[in-house]
Amino acid sequence: MGAYEDVFRSSTDDPEGFWLGAARSLDWHVEPTRALDGSNPPFYRWFPDGELNVCHNALDRHVDGGRGDRAALVYDSPVTGTKRTYTYAQLRDEVARFAGVLAGLGVGRGDRVVIYMPMVPEAAVAMLACARIGAVHSVVFGGFAAKELAVRIDDAQPEVIVSASCGIEGKRVIEYKPLLDRAIELATHKPTKRVILARPQADAEMGPDDVDWAEAMAAAEPADCVPMKATDPLYILYTSGTTGKPKGVVRDGGGYAVALAWSMPNVYDVGAGETIFTASDVGWVVGHSYIVYAPLLAGATTVLYEGKPVGTPDAGQFWRVIAENGVKSMFTAPTAFRAIKKEDPDGAFTRKYDLSGLRYLFLAGERLDPETHRWASDLLGIPVIDHWWQTETGWPIVANPAGIELLEIKPGSPTRPLPGWDVRVLDGSGNPVEPGTDGAIVVKLPMPPGALPTLWNDDERFVRSYVSTFDGFYLTGDGGRIDADGYVYVMGRTDDVINVAGHRLSTGGMEEVLASHPAVAECAVIGVADRMKGQVPRGFVVLKAGVEVDEEALRAELVQLVRDQVGAVASLKEVAVVPALPKTRSGKILRKTMRGIADGLDEPVPSTIESADVLDALRPVLRRD
Repeated sequence: MGAYEDVFRSSTDDPEGFWLGAARSLDWHVEPTRALDGSNPPFYRWFPDGELNVCHNALDRHVDGGRGDRAALVYDSPVTGTKRTYTYAQLRDEVARFAGVLAGLGVGRGDRVVIYMPMVPEAAVAMLACARIGAVHSVVFGGFAAKELAVRIDDAQPEVIVSASCGIEGKRVIEYKPLLDRAIELATHKPTKRVILARPQADAEMGPDDVDWAEAMAAAEPADCVPMKATDPLYILYTSGTTGKPKGVVRDGGGYAVALAWSMPNVYDVGAGETIFTASDVGWVVGHSYIVYAPLLAGATTVLYEGKPVGTPDAGQFWRVIAENGVKSMFTAPTAFRAIKKEDPDGAFTRKYDLSGLRYLFLAGERLDPETHRWASDLLGIPVIDHWWQTETGWPIVANPAGIELLEIKPGSPTRPLPGWDVRVLDGSGNPVEPGTDGAIVVKLPMPPGALPTLWNDDERFVRSYVSTFDGFYLTGDGGRIDADGYVYVMGRTDDVINVAGHRLSTGGMEEVLASHPAVAECAVIGVADRMKGQVPRGFVVLKAGVEVDEEALRAELVQLVRDQVGAVASLKEVAVVPALPKTRSGKILRKTMRGIADGLDEPVPSTIESADVLDALRPVLRRD
């Protein structure tokens, strides 16, 4: 029996002992005597009698232990030509002072603070400052449309909003203050104050309720950490793609901190004094977990990167960051590597930098197609590890646990469930399916620490959305299978399974075929309404840089490729060559929004301005008969 099997079995045989043992890696004001409170299913709570402060564990604990001079956070911004390093002592002092700013504005334990910021260190400072004084932060992607920001303001009802004068998308400066002002105008709830970080790229017109970040910091007194119950909420994070009333995932502080602290050495093989580079956005769960909280809980160095994988100024920026900072593990989305592959298919930029310290590349956020996995593996010569998790879970469900035992890599699979995650595949009636058979991927309750205990002010919706379909199971919303070796294959959202003339087909399988073509950098397949067959797939491909093809011939070739490998039943007859695909800031392709446009709907676009521009350019293609 391997090390992974030993650890996994210990978590299933004695979950109480396993998670209490994991909790001992943290400082507690009141150490928990029990791990799980299962008295009110499906509302499970972890470490119910424990008290701690997450900010203390992320910062003060290391400073108090004599490690204050270690690098905590590296800010790398090729779009502004800025690079800055904060030691643990410096970051602790910044956070304590901004916690004092918030406290001076009347923010206290349990109050909400909306953070609407670009990828700057002050975003992490604001998050940690909230945790320090017991406030509940809710980070919203900087540059989100005003209407989408307004509905989140109304749901979270913050006392204060923290924002900036602008963000930078590629070569474009996006002014945030007008978007924020309009959102507050639209919202029913009116926050008392807005703290605005002035950036030199754009001025912000300040009003009577606006507070300048620098001036407030200069006048503030540092605030101490407030002991919190482990079950108190740390943050609210709204899931992407919501319309109407948003779905606010709640994260409790104790369970989350324990899970993240366990995951850093065991999943990512990163410990104190080592560096992880997570190329994501703090507005997404990956940014919360693996840019801000987990690396700092582990005493590691985290890189906060403001820019894109290509074009700022070239396709070698990720390699530069890795080389300059001695990165051991990198974590990003498959989309980022497809973008690099598109611009630099031969990997010429990797030869400009010393990447010898890089041990692992972790990819998540979208399904990792085997072709991208192969390309990245061949290019870097290190384990390229797919792993799978969700906003709701807070940390990986299925992964290859590099710090325990590196298991055999099977392209197309994020490997096996991590301790605490009892993953099953069920048919429509709730019965387990045979190994290798597709179905609904679920997790047996209770889920481990770190997973959402409920939705913000909406227990009923939590039950309806996640735990009512199959009794005793959390519905992930993803479909896939588990093979005879226990490897999980996630084929995509269940709403990405389309029904073509009675045949249920995965758009993910078709995307895999399209991505295998040597001219294709990235692709998307969506299902659109069809009078005869109910639904038919429609493909969209982005070509690699410098590739010159006869587009008509390529489209025919791609259609035939799907016909050969999926079958004529797929009925894929149309593939469009497009310059770009619309994505969230975290790199997820906006398939749901594309489907809505293709079906003639005009729903609001919950995306950045840049993605909205891409969608506008695609509308004629999406709606073409």
